[in-house]
Amino acid sequence: MELSVDGRPVFAATGGPDFDPTIPTLVFVHGAGFDRTTWQLQTRYFAHHGFGVLAVDLPGHGRSEGPALPSVEAIADWLAALLDAAGARAASLVGHSMGALAVMACAARHPTRVESVALLGVAERMPVHPELLEAASNNDAHAIDLLIGWSFGAEAHRGGHPNPGTWMTGTGWRMQQRMAPGVLHTDLQACDAFDEGAVLASKMTCPVLFLMGGLDKMTPPAGARALIDAVADSTVQILSNAGHMMMIEQPIETRRIIAAFLADR
Repeated sequence: MELSVDGRPVFAATGGPDFDPTIPTLVFVHGAGFDRTTWQLQTRYFAHHGFGVLAVDLPGHGRSEGPALPSVEAIADWLAALLDAAGARAASLVGHSMGALAVMACAARHPTRVESVALLGVAERMPVHPELLEAASNNDAHAIDLLIGWSFGAEAHRGGHPNPGTWMTGTGWRMQQRMAPGVLHTDLQACDAFDEGAVLASKMTCPVLFLMGGLDKMTPPAGARALIDAVADSTVQILSNAGHMMMIEQPIETRRIIAAFLADR
């Protein structure tokens, strides 16, 4: 589905059916350097189970025109504009990593537009290792090696996806390769500069799901403690054998947890 947000073309996957803004809207927001295909094993399910789905390519990612947005707050405001472009009054938001920060900021800054939030692989702070930032600033392929190496849990590096033949780390590598030069660095800088996690979490008035990987090296579950404590209505789930990319590593369980959370609401 193609939309126009702030005068620039944007692409979002709908999971198959045409997007219908008259039914509950569910927006999926990817992390740094990735795109909508991160969610391909979740979007189709929800699109056929009562939701109008938008798995969006953020500006500069996938099929959406750039430039990449320079801050978490800018992405948050862009998400509100996306809802306007799609004709949706409000939505439930699902975000991963950088996308989780943006979803949290959107819920805090635009509370009437957000009905519930699922935060995957999130932490109060997401400082980026200097070596990774430097490699990304030089558009060095080593940045992708570092990011993929840290993002996927140990089991994902060995295989074991429920869909036989799926190469999880290779899939992540190809997503990163598709990014235009400079996009990954912009994303990582936005994560590194973000320092208002607990403040924004305290401003969220909607129900919040925290879904974390027990083997996550980038955002270990302990890093979300301050956010969880600041949220009035929270649900916490940990996938013990998943790393940072739980929606790819354990797609069925990730989908099940999100679906149960939304059903309770």
